Amino acid sequence: MEGRILTPLRAPQRATSGLGTRLRQLRVAAGLTQSELAGDRFSKEYMSQIERGKTRPTKETLSWIGERLGVDVSYLETGQSWDEYAEVEAAITRAEAAVEGQQYDEALEALAGLEFSPEARELEFRALLAEAWARMAGAELRPALELLVRARELAEEAGFSDVERAEVLYRMGVCRYKLTSINTAQTLLSEALDLADRSGDPCDRLRSHILEWRSRCSRRQRDFEAAREDIERALELAERLDDTLTVAHITFQASIVAERDGHWLRARTLAERAKELYEEHGDRQNLGRMLNNLGGLNYLLGKPDDAISYLKRAFSVALEVGSDADAAQAVSSLAQVHLGAGDWSLAEEQARHALELLDGRPDFLDEIGNAQIVLGRALLEQQRLDEAEQAFAEGELSLSQLSSASHRAVAWTAQGDLASRRGDDSAAAALYRRAAEALQDVRF
Repeated sequence: MEGRILTPLRAPQRATSGLGTRLRQLRVAAGLTQSELAGDRFSKEYMSQIERGKTRPTKETLSWIGERLGVDVSYLETGQSWDEYAEVEAAITRAEAAVEGQQYDEALEALAGLEFSPEARELEFRALLAEAWARMAGAELRPALELLVRARELAEEAGFSDVERAEVLYRMGVCRYKLTSINTAQTLLSEALDLADRSGDPCDRLRSHILEWRSRCSRRQRDFEAAREDIERALELAERLDDTLTVAHITFQASIVAERDGHWLRARTLAERAKELYEEHGDRQNLGRMLNNLGGLNYLLGKPDDAISYLKRAFSVALEVGSDADAAQAVSSLAQVHLGAGDWSLAEEQARHALELLDGRPDFLDEIGNAQIVLGRALLEQQRLDEAEQAFAEGELSLSQLSSASHRAVAWTAQGDLASRRGDDSAAAALYRRAAEALQDVRF
């Protein structure tokens, strides 16, 4: 997952609910009647209306009352002093910066134990977004979704904008994508884009990221035309903002779209551009991912030695930044290259290593499934047919959870090859036909 967060920084907003209750409690604690607190400035009836929530005092009035009661105006408004509010806000800002820098453990540490005033909803909202993104990065997808559901409830309250509502829907869409609920993810992202478009507020960065992730959904559904349209719009928005890191992320995805569409040279050009931008920003994690993609592209272009060089560098960078998932993807890619080169035993070893690294990562089901298929093919070539059958069955189970006909077709084709190797031509033909029919249902 790209380590970026799009939290809109809001000016503190003060709600009036609870103010009257706090005012009454403070007045009683001070041993004052309503008339005594009002003094010569206000009537007893006016103080009563404030306490019952029937009228909204001005800031000047609140400041005067606060001085009389010995508390600051922030406490009257929110139940927190300005110092307490500032302390919580500072912790959230640290967490947001940590997420932006892909330091997710630090983000969770900064947010741990924070308490929020019911009247400081904007702080709770920002904290929920930051924590949800950090937990998504750690594959805690269900807990992340629960946090986002709460953020969505808050965003529906008065005082929040359509951009903030769009922000929550965007993050929910990303989470649903990682849970392989592709149709739901696409719906959420489209709703987020509609909200952002009609808000009238400047939010091109958010819009570009929504389009980027919606493009991923279309790509997963093999609707490459829609994927290409969204990624081109996203890139246009990012370039207009002169946001080079966002341009790098979107160029990365544009490269994948081009590769899936069969335009391998264009894909490599885009990948090299993204790589340069990541190097300029010092984004080592995404640099490693880009090296992995360049390895795959060079393999497709008939340059296996260059592919292996890129993939080894990708693996090294993944180890450097401590990302087992990225290391697994590099090893899995190496397994595919060695499978194609006929080095069956090395392909088996690397596929098993990738699966070990990806254990317990439901957000990488596609990579898990692909590694299982590579493992099965390596075993098949070594005439270990029963083991290959087991690996293919596990691969089919993983890939069937992706809501993607093309992924299931990969598993059925592999199983067809196994049936053919066993001499069961009837079973092989049925599996090949099943795969072909699945691909006919895919939109191109």
